[in-house]
Amino acid sequence: MRALRYLGVNDVAFTEVDKPTVPPGHVLVEVAAAGICQTDVHVRASTVQMLPSGVVLGHEIAGHVAESAADVVNFGVGDLVVVYPVWSCGVCRQCIAGRENACLSTGGRMLPAPTPGVSVDGGIAEFVTVPASALVPADGLDPAFAAVLTDAAIVPYHSIRAAEDLLRPGSCAVVIGIGGLGQFAVELLRALTGATVIALDVKDSALEGVRDKVDHTFRSDGPGVIEAVLEVAGGHGADLVLDLVGSSATLTLSASVVAPYGAIRVPGLSDGVFEFETSQLSTSLPWGASITRPYSGTRQDLHDLVALARTGRISANLKRYSFDEALHALDDLESGKINGRAVVMMK
Repeated sequence: MRALRYLGVNDVAFTEVDKPTVPPGHVLVEVAAAGICQTDVHVRASTVQMLPSGVVLGHEIAGHVAESAADVVNFGVGDLVVVYPVWSCGVCRQCIAGRENACLSTGGRMLPAPTPGVSVDGGIAEFVTVPASALVPADGLDPAFAAVLTDAAIVPYHSIRAAEDLLRPGSCAVVIGIGGLGQFAVELLRALTGATVIALDVKDSALEGVRDKVDHTFRSDGPGVIEAVLEVAGGHGADLVLDLVGSSATLTLSASVVAPYGAIRVPGLSDGVFEFETSQLSTSLPWGASITRPYSGTRQDLHDLVALARTGRISANLKRYSFDEALHALDDLESGKINGRAVVMMK
């Protein structure tokens, strides 16, 4: 079969590979749609090897069950499924508590559990083998939309749910970075909370795309942005700041607009550095404020998102490409031509 693979530094290409076999506990998925995100762009552009040579790319996967191992009983041939991207052990104390994204028995202290398209073969291919425990039923959804729920939606959803006690009516949430994840963050905050929502980005076009879905938009690099955010946040700052960029500049901005006892969540991976101070006279954070580095989401989060998607209360700006155009999709995303999410359609 054909697959888009990472072959080494700056080398991503289509190659022929063997169709995967189906070991016990696994399912063979015929891929219908696979998302492409900035992680894939960074991997291809990096001057150091970031993935195992030969791994098939694609960590946002939706498809139909084509074959199951004999011990798999919960899925039938033809079922539309999405793939939870954290292939955890399922038995450690974190997994048992429903925190599969913090699995103690796979990955390591600084590394996550196996992830399709990153550490094991992913879904920009005709077929992919997946642990049955990683499948979530998605019947009734558009496969392209279903695919992006597994990363572009689950990342902001997990952070928002983790801060839901802060997002009561009258609260304020700031989203920094209105790309594919940021657009979902805005949709989710609107659908799930009563918070005032402020969108920040360096691109006017990105802000224009969500202007009718948020309460305020500001250029994150504009003069007076901190004062403007604080003013519309009641003077005290935002209860949640969701930094989907993660640069040094956005980390500083996040700390400058977060409220006392507010939360900064930073899924963004732009090599930012944040200085944490504890001085009585000068500090980077107000009292009680927290900053965390969340990873992906839980399997329950993905189930929740599929259920929410079925209600029609969330949507996504998708640009679809054919399988043959997957490299073109990477080029478009890298050059900033996509304001939303790129999805490769297999047929």
